[in-house]
Amino acid sequence: MKCTECQKQSPTIHFTRYVNGTKQEYHLCQSCASKHDEVSLEEGYTLHELLTGLFNFDANKVDVNMNNIKQNDERELICSNCNLSFREFRKIGKFGCSDCYTSFESKLTPIFKRVHSGNTNHTGKIPKRTGVKLHQKKELIAYRKYLEKLILDENFEEAAIIRDKIKAIEETNGEQV
Repeated sequence: MKCTECQKQSPTIHFTRYVNGTKQEYHLCQSCASKHDEVSLEEGYTLHELLTGLFNFDANKVDVNMNNIKQNDERELICSNCNLSFREFRKIGKFGCSDCYTSFESKLTPIFKRVHSGNTNHTGKIPKRTGVKLHQKKELIAYRKYLEKLILDENFEEAAIIRDKIKAIEETNGEQV
């Protein structure tokens, strides 16, 4: 395919325009696109800028109409270990150390929800074919924690049910997981 204007170079910009119900498709090279009125060639975004842009948006700072950005009156969050500020983290998109997670915890939850489609807990992935034992191990750990809670709450009837489930899982494996 060649540029629809110069017919020489390969097109890098593709757009469609509808005028009075008529569809007009344009496939333009970089130089012809810069001369075209409908095309605005601003500098593109790098992948890093795109990803850090997710961190820069703070829903509390923008009003409903997205017109005015409100000033944030809170003090700047700073990591107690590496002295990285939250503002710097948003700019570079990387933490300075592992303590940054706890230092910025209050601001990270909305970011994680937005980036990970609402999920804020990391559960990891387990292969379906080979992960049966690992699934059972995780299930046993969860049951044991729940059993401890039930015993502390003195809910012995339900604790007996959970104890039996733990024994059944252990017997199917032939060993303690």
